[in-house]
Amino acid sequence: QVQLVESGGGLAQVGGSLTLSCATSGLSFGDLHLGWYRQAPQGQRWIVAAITVGGRTTYVESKKDRFVISRDNAKSTMYLQMNNLKPEDTGVYFCNAGYTAEYPLTHWGQGIQVTVSS
Repeated sequence: QVQLVESGGGLAQVGGSLTLSCATSGLSFGDLHLGWYRQAPQGQRWIVAAITVGGRTTYVESKKDRFVISRDNAKSTMYLQMNNLKPEDTGVYFCNAGYTAEYPLTHWGQGIQVTVSS
């Protein structure tokens, strides 16, 4: 059974940091392309960052100086370190995984809330 489980969200203050984790099971993690998406309240789901099988990373322009995506193949887990948080970072964050690099990828987590308050 494929599972993607996000953790690490919650409430943060402006300028603070959070690190999201996405633990996977039922997949060959080392062969996965991965990504993080954000869905604003009553909004669409947009990609925030992506990391390929080979570890190459890409970011949406507005996040690239503050967010870091990474993966630990030994733990079958992906991370999103979010620094200098801003109110506009608020939303539900979803992890996304798949074997072909066509975003959005096949598998989704259930999402986790991140709220940045001033």
